Amino acid sequence: MTVQRLHHVAYRCTDARETVDFYETFLDLELATSIAENVVPSTGERYPHIHIFLEMADGGSVAFFELPESEEMTPDPNTPDWVQHLALKVENRDALRSYKQRLEEGGHSVLGPIDHSFCESIYFHDPSGHRLELTTDIGNEELHQKLRSSARPILAHWEQHRVAPDVDPLHANARNGED
Repeated sequence: MTVQRLHHVAYRCTDARETVDFYETFLDLELATSIAENVVPSTGERYPHIHIFLEMADGGSVAFFELPESEEMTPDPNTPDWVQHLALKVENRDALRSYKQRLEEGGHSVLGPIDHSFCESIYFHDPSGHRLELTTDIGNEELHQKLRSSARPILAHWEQHRVAPDVDPLHANARNGED
């Protein structure tokens, strides 16, 4: 028995309509389901909300809750913006650049493409302020094997020292505190 794929990941949004428009217009996701309720099924508490599901090509969804009676959304003050993000895979570099152009033409600020050796990515924010990454795989099989075989040793080193090892599998050279 194994987990098969992502069914959905859920975030809060400030405006459901604005969120649907953004994800459909700029990322080609499709509104697949909208559920509006006044009571939370899992807790029984009164909490009016709409839960929207924007479907990706593989059938998984990015979902959002609009909570009109809750306090204003605020980012986690103890976590840098670049940490909490949703990364979505696109077909290739051409698609990545096409999305970048579409987002920029729509008035959205886009960082990248950034070459991470095994993938290339762009970064931007949705209307609710969530950081998003679009990424495409660029590494070869040898690099992916190297990453897989080094995953546990790097984790063990991290667990012991809480700093990166002197040699990393992506660059296979000594680190000088720069990257």
